[in-house]
Amino acid sequence: MTGVKKPAVGRPRGFDADEALRRALLVFWEKGYEGAALTDLTDAMGITRTSMYAAFGNKEQLFRKALELYTEGPAAYGERALAEPTARAVATAFLDGAVRTTTGPDSPAGCLGVQGALASGDAGRPIHDALAQWRTAAEERLAQRFQRAVDEHDLPPEAEPRRLARYLMTLANGIAVQAAGGASRSELQEIADMALRHWPPI
Repeated sequence: MTGVKKPAVGRPRGFDADEALRRALLVFWEKGYEGAALTDLTDAMGITRTSMYAAFGNKEQLFRKALELYTEGPAAYGERALAEPTARAVATAFLDGAVRTTTGPDSPAGCLGVQGALASGDAGRPIHDALAQWRTAAEERLAQRFQRAVDEHDLPPEAEPRRLARYLMTLANGIAVQAAGGASRSELQEIADMALRHWPPI
């Protein structure tokens, strides 16, 4: 028979999933995991709850996808810093990246990895734990890079790679908290520069 159409398989979403996820990321970044209500998320994404669940799963799954996007995008400065040729250059790129990312003009102040875990009750415990692991993994990569610097005699033999990594992570997290509290980029850059004047802090 001619003129008979086969039934359509599935149904198009009718929205840009990548753009919807980017908008969800900004909500989580600004409000944290628990502070971001489903209404906040769906309004920002421009979709219904049904569409959100169908495309991304529940709120926890949506946050985990947003964290992946954040890691590959705004927070990618951390991985780029590890490729710098010296330990000082690594530290400089890492702190400079933290300042730029937490004070960007087109994104919320602060860091998703810090903001996301604030005020975490029982319902938010899985995300709190996931973010703790996320930060620990970043610290571990820094420690490995600084161990290489010791092995290559770029850092003195008495340097402690894990302590240096924790030092940088503590500074970066502090920068994020200060940025969320209203500190300006220039103010935070001054702090980063001050810390780097005493590198390595041993």
